[in-house]
Amino acid sequence: MKRIGLMSDTHGFIDPKIYTYFKDVDEIWHAGDVGSIDVVDEIRRFKPFRGVYGNIDDHLLRRELPEFNRFWCEDVEVLITHIGGKPGKYSNTAFEELEKKAPKLFICGHSHILLVQMDKRYNMLWMNPGACGYKGFHSVKTLLRFSITDDQIHGLEAIEIGKRV
Repeated sequence: MKRIGLMSDTHGFIDPKIYTYFKDVDEIWHAGDVGSIDVVDEIRRFKPFRGVYGNIDDHLLRRELPEFNRFWCEDVEVLITHIGGKPGKYSNTAFEELEKKAPKLFICGHSHILLVQMDKRYNMLWMNPGACGYKGFHSVKTLLRFSITDDQIHGLEAIEIGKRV
């Protein structure tokens, strides 16, 4: 079993509350718009990290992180990107990746809106953790936490960590 902490759209800011909410996770995944290489370094000092760059990320982050990160966690194939769209309205680049091979779990950020749903067309779970930084139009900072055991995704929790002030 792997316990995952999922975040997105930090825009250069790590809310200290993530250390409480992610203290028991095995890995932290970031769905882009990291904002600073210092954010990646700080998360890596805390927990193992996987992530992608987003549209606001500079050349340093783009050298460090891929646009698409496809990997296996337990027996679940995962695909993370920043600008992915949503079921029925995927971005062109995300659609191309999904047409090559749809994963069991597709994660994106960018919208600043926390939402999780099944995509029946690709028979995959789609997740967007919302945004946990201070920049953007969201009013509440959010995270997702869940577990993967063998080929099962379970124990999903949506977490509000406070107002975006």
